[in-house]
Amino acid sequence: MNSYSKESVSDLLFQKVDAIIIVDSKNDAYHTIKKQGLFEQLIDNEGTYKNLIEKLWFHLHDKPDKITDDYHVFIPLFGKFKGKYVDRINLNFQNKIHLIQVSIYPIDKSFEKYIFILDELDSHEHLREVLTDRKLDTIQNTFLFSMYVDLIKDISYSINITEMSTNPQNYDVKYSSWRQMIVNMIWPDDQKLFLERTDPDYLKKNLEPGRATSFDCQMKNLEGKYIWVKLIFSRAHTTNEEDFRFVFMVQNIHENHLKLFDTLKRYEELASKDPLTNIFNHGRIETEIINSIDSYNTNKKPVSYMMLDIDYFKKVNDDYGHSVGDYVLKQFVKVINTFIEPYNFTIGRWGGEEFVCVCYGMNLKELQPIAEQLRQKIEDSHFEKKIKITCSIGLTELKKGDTAQVIFDRVDHAMYEAKTSGRNRIISNN
Repeated sequence: MNSYSKESVSDLLFQKVDAIIIVDSKNDAYHTIKKQGLFEQLIDNEGTYKNLIEKLWFHLHDKPDKITDDYHVFIPLFGKFKGKYVDRINLNFQNKIHLIQVSIYPIDKSFEKYIFILDELDSHEHLREVLTDRKLDTIQNTFLFSMYVDLIKDISYSINITEMSTNPQNYDVKYSSWRQMIVNMIWPDDQKLFLERTDPDYLKKNLEPGRATSFDCQMKNLEGKYIWVKLIFSRAHTTNEEDFRFVFMVQNIHENHLKLFDTLKRYEELASKDPLTNIFNHGRIETEIINSIDSYNTNKKPVSYMMLDIDYFKKVNDDYGHSVGDYVLKQFVKVINTFIEPYNFTIGRWGGEEFVCVCYGMNLKELQPIAEQLRQKIEDSHFEKKIKITCSIGLTELKKGDTAQVIFDRVDHAMYEAKTSGRNRIISNN
C-alpha cells in the first residue's frame, strides 16, 4: 500500500477513466485531455461547452431523440455547477444504450471552469440501473418535472427533469426568470392562466402552509408536442409563517385527459341528441337558434329557418303501430340529412313529427327552391312497408332585432298555414 504515491495514483486514475475534459463555461469552450472507447466517437477534441451539454443531457432518457429546440434556452443553466456533481446518464448512441457516469469538479472559485470525468459503466451495472428505474417508474412515472422554490429568495433549485435524467440537476435559477422562460412552452391560450397561478403574490395569498393547489393546461413536452399536464404547487410546512417555500411538480395527465374528454363528449352527445333519430333534441336545436342569432350579429351573414311537419302521421301510427311509426321517423330524418349534406344546415327534432332546420349563409329567396326540392324528395320517397308520406314546411329568415321566440313563432305560423291550406306545401313568413 505504501508504494503508491500521488503521482502513481494520478497515473493510475488517468489510465482507468474513459474521458477527461477541461471546461471553460465563461468562454463556452471545452478541451479533451483523454478519451477512449465510446468517447472517441462521441466527444470531439475541442468544441463549445453548449454542444457538450447538449450531447450529454439534451436527449430523452434512454432514447436517441433530441429535445426540441424550444427547450435549448435552458442549456446555459445545465452548465452551471456550484460544487461537485455526479450524474448517471442513459445515452442511446448508434442504437445501443450506454450507461455513462459523469463526475464534475469545479477547478476555480468562480465556478466557471470544471473537470469532467466520464466513464462508461459495464452491462451488469446498466441492468441494475434499468431495474431500479423501473421500480421508480411504477411510483412516479407520470411526473415529468419537479423543483423546490423559495419565493423570498426568488430561487428555484433541485430541478429534476425525469425524461432526461433520474437525478436532480445541480444548478439553480431565479424563479422569476424560470416563469418567463417556461411560459413559452405553455399552450398560447393557457399562458395567461399559467402566469396568474404561478405569480408569487398569488401563491403567497392563496396557499397556506401544508396545502397544495393545481391546475391543468397544455404544455410542450421535450419532443415538441403539446400534452395535457397538471401543474402542482405544494407549500412546505415550516415554523415560520413568512417562509414561502414550495414544491412544484408537472404531472403528465395526457392519456387520462383524452379519456375524460372522450367520456364528456359522449355525455354531451347523450344530452344533446334525440335518442330515436340521433339528431339534435329540442333543447339543443333551440340553443342552435340562439347561436345563429349571435353569429348573424357578428358576421352579418344571412340565416334562415325551416320547420317540417309530417302530414297525417297519426294515421301511420294508427294503421301500422308505433314501432313502424318510429322507423318511419328515422327514415324521414335520413332522407333530410342526405339532402342537406351539401349545405350548412343544422337539423333538430322539435317534438313528435316536427323538425327544425337552421340554414346558415342562406336568405329566404335562396332557401325557397331548395325547400321545394326537399319537399318533392320526401313525397317521392318510399318508407317502411312502402308507406308514402308528405310534409308541410314553413320558412322564415332572420331579421335584425329578432329573438329566438320571435323566429320560432314566425316559422311555426308559416308551417301551420301550410297545414291548414292543404298540406304538402311550403309557406314563407317574413
